[in-house]
Amino acid sequence: MSKKQKTLKKPVTLSGKGLHTGMQVDLTFSPAPEDHGIVFRRTDLEGQPELHAWAEYVSDTSRGTTIEENGVKVGTIEHVMAALYGLEIDNVLMEISGPEAPIIDGSSKFIVRALKEAGLVEQESEKNFYEIKEKITWSDEEKGIEIVIFPDDKLSVDVMIDYNSKVLGNQYATLSRLQDFEHEVAPCRTFVFFHELEFLLKNNLIKGGDLENAIVILDKEVPQEELDRIADLFNKPRIKRNSEGVLNNVDLYFPNEPARHKLLDIIGDIALIGRPIKGRIVASRPGHYANNQLARKIRSLIKEEETKRVFPEYNPNAIPVYDINQIKSILPHRPPFLLVDKIMAVTESTIVGVKNVTMNEGFFAGHFPDEPIMPGVLQVEAMAQVGGILVLTSVPDPEKYSTYFLKIDKVKFKRKVVPGDTLVFRLEYLAPVRRGIVYMFGQAFVGDEVATEGELLAQIVKNKE
Repeated sequence: MSKKQKTLKKPVTLSGKGLHTGMQVDLTFSPAPEDHGIVFRRTDLEGQPELHAWAEYVSDTSRGTTIEENGVKVGTIEHVMAALYGLEIDNVLMEISGPEAPIIDGSSKFIVRALKEAGLVEQESEKNFYEIKEKITWSDEEKGIEIVIFPDDKLSVDVMIDYNSKVLGNQYATLSRLQDFEHEVAPCRTFVFFHELEFLLKNNLIKGGDLENAIVILDKEVPQEELDRIADLFNKPRIKRNSEGVLNNVDLYFPNEPARHKLLDIIGDIALIGRPIKGRIVASRPGHYANNQLARKIRSLIKEEETKRVFPEYNPNAIPVYDINQIKSILPHRPPFLLVDKIMAVTESTIVGVKNVTMNEGFFAGHFPDEPIMPGVLQVEAMAQVGGILVLTSVPDPEKYSTYFLKIDKVKFKRKVVPGDTLVFRLEYLAPVRRGIVYMFGQAFVGDEVATEGELLAQIVKNKE
């Protein structure tokens, strides 16, 4: 039986300090429509910019997972993402009043509790699972790190950690079904070794860390005077170690709680794939960087599969949707920089356009005199102009707007484009247009071959009067 997408019944807010910034923040989870995905909104910044929770937007994994989109960041999101994934929530808008998610107790327990109190509701659309079809691996032999995902009919995770610590030893944790996440994984707190504390603090990190939101592990004998000195450094009450090598402020929920927390981190990081996964993950000494590399690999495979397209049907005898004069009424470009001849098809999310390449193009005089080849940058520009027509036809008075590149990514040139070729462009939205930001995937075909493809990020801007 197919599963439906889920969102929240009503908004719910959590408050707390960011682990590294120490800033007090509010994080409000709100219901979102089908296929919305997981999106953060920075309410403390002008314009309240939004960030998509996608693996390719991870900019830092040194002490947590930070995403960054268009220069805007949200840090330490892994426990929040794990809670959402563990409860199988697909669509939510998270409004956050600062640059870092609240650490709370260092686990996902209270996040899960708040989300369940808000209530979950099924939506009409089915979940869009991605099934792993063959083994995918990321490893670092020098550090002994390996994370692998195998084909399976559901998600399961096995984790082994080894810190060469007498206290921790080799630990193993497993999650055989997602339904056990709430009780077996969500309560497991982050951990830190005692010898790391002073270094982290002096490097402007863990400003919001205390003995309430982390397990502090003593992996070697430390005099009580040193324990007292570190406690004073953090302005915390004096503490003592217990017989297990853990400071006496906490009791472990499970003997293998550190390994279970690493499993929690994996769940949070693979949530950035953007789709629920069917596969078995086996991880040895994982960390946020390795988790993200695996998530990026899977996300790239998904994009490749989703964007493999048959050559768009093009009948040169068909009447175009927009001829060159109509195109000139939409785009501000003019010869010799107008690189679209006609538009053959337009839907709400896709467009097909045509560029006839002739020897009369001015750029062939210098590129190259003895071997004329259309410059790749102009192929991308032509593609972008076709995409711009798709965007501008969705607004009233399109002549009053322009589209500007923010980023060009994953561009590939697969064959030369020469005089006599007919370039057929097909572009589609990779995400809904929000706040004037447009994210597209485009391909340029010559015959039935892909000549150029890439992802385009642009912004619609109203022209000055």
